[in-house]
Amino acid sequence: MIRSLFEFVNELPSSTAWRESLNAYVYLLTAHVVSMGVVAGVISYWDMRLAGMALKWIPVSKVQSGLFPWLYGGTAVNAATGILMVYSQPMRYYPNFWFWLKMGMLVVVAANAAYFHLSIEKTVAQWENDPVAPLKARVAGYVSLAFWAGVIATGRMTAYSGLVPQWWIDLGLG
Repeated sequence: MIRSLFEFVNELPSSTAWRESLNAYVYLLTAHVVSMGVVAGVISYWDMRLAGMALKWIPVSKVQSGLFPWLYGGTAVNAATGILMVYSQPMRYYPNFWFWLKMGMLVVVAANAAYFHLSIEKTVAQWENDPVAPLKARVAGYVSLAFWAGVIATGRMTAYSGLVPQWWIDLGLG
């Protein structure tokens, strides 16, 4: 079913136009990488504040209010360019082990962020001036740092679709 969707998108005239454009993919990739730099930088500072590794003297709410507008803008550009990159070459991404691993890590990152914002963040007023956040907040920060590093590494690895585990090839996906 997923393969059928990717094949369908591959045959759309607009997908073909993006794919056959001389510069479209290069511009998409460039915007994707630059916006990922913004997202990674902001997330790193935020997560390091939660983990007690950086910005300890700045209240959590001030870090959040200063960084999150950049995070929202960077994420919007990053998501849009990522979707367009897949849209332009769906059959390049469908069998790519690294692409699917990256997508899995993005799910973990999103779940971790949702958990933080729906539960831990409600208690920020109690500890926002503490140089080290409570254990749950620190764990959320460390999990985010680790998985965002994984997202960046696997995103880079998508260019090397031939470097995959044997079991991926055995499944007929590589």
